[in-house]
Amino acid sequence: MEIERKFLIGNIPDLSEYKYHEIEQAYLNTNPVVRIRKEDDTYYLTYKGKGFMAREEYNLPLNKESYEHLLKKADGNIISKRRYLIPYNKYTIELDIFTGVFQGLVIAEVEFDSVDEANSFIGPDWFVEDVTSDKKYHNSYLSKLDLNEMSTE
Repeated sequence: MEIERKFLIGNIPDLSEYKYHEIEQAYLNTNPVVRIRKEDDTYYLTYKGKGFMAREEYNLPLNKESYEHLLKKADGNIISKRRYLIPYNKYTIELDIFTGVFQGLVIAEVEFDSVDEANSFIGPDWFVEDVTSDKKYHNSYLSKLDLNEMSTE
């Protein structure tokens, strides 16, 4: 079970001291979510159930060849981002700075052990809006966006 909240942020903190991962992911299906991900030199396939803050999640390992084969079968936009890992109290803030077609988008995610813990969480002052329940900020939604329509708005 994955329990997480998502936030838009104001000012990006100094990130020079934090570890990060380079992530590329694509979607084979969005309902239910079936995605493939390359995180640095690790590859896997993920299934996610329905829901916003709490939902089932299963990861299966892939090798590079399997990832590249499935990438050709993916629908929509490929999501790429740099994910910084920022300690915050007993949590780790995963700060995603998107690159590629979604450059400029920045979203923070925090994972929790329970729904009660997630509901009582108070983030740092640079968290400006909770977008956990807004589908527009889910990567599976971004993967389906028509980029031609976005550029004309």
